[in-house]
Amino acid sequence: MVSSKLIIVFVLPIIFSIIFGSAVMADILQKPDRELNMWPMSFSEGSSSHDSSLKIIGLSNQYLISEPIEVQVKVTDSSFSCGDLYITIYTSGNSDVVTQDGFFNQCLKNGDLFPINDTFSKIITVPGSYKMTVDLVSNKLSNISTSGIFTIK
Repeated sequence: MVSSKLIIVFVLPIIFSIIFGSAVMADILQKPDRELNMWPMSFSEGSSSHDSSLKIIGLSNQYLISEPIEVQVKVTDSSFSCGDLYITIYTSGNSDVVTQDGFFNQCLKNGDLFPINDTFSKIITVPGSYKMTVDLVSNKLSNISTSGIFTIK
């Protein structure tokens, strides 16, 4: 038979922590403009986040199949110092990733263009419409992103 000390020491704290955690989560989610975002880097169709402090340099509206897509990123946010840059190309109207590159530990110096000491250059061989999303995650874990649409003929 289970002793009352065992219930008090092991079971009761588990029950109280579940009740307390549920109450805190319910209170947080009741506030307006709050959402539970478990994976902040995920792509959701139809969302077009565009931050004016991040610009894609060199993205054309149209490319040929054999033509490389070469872009750089300019950051005008003075609060950004260092972080990781992710450039992802999706099929337009779909969340299928065609290609993605990550450039880590990119530090801003005197208006440099990203990626620093590296290049983003991809060739897409399937004609169609594509969406390029650029995400910049600072070391302080703040995220700015922008996107652009182009076609391959």
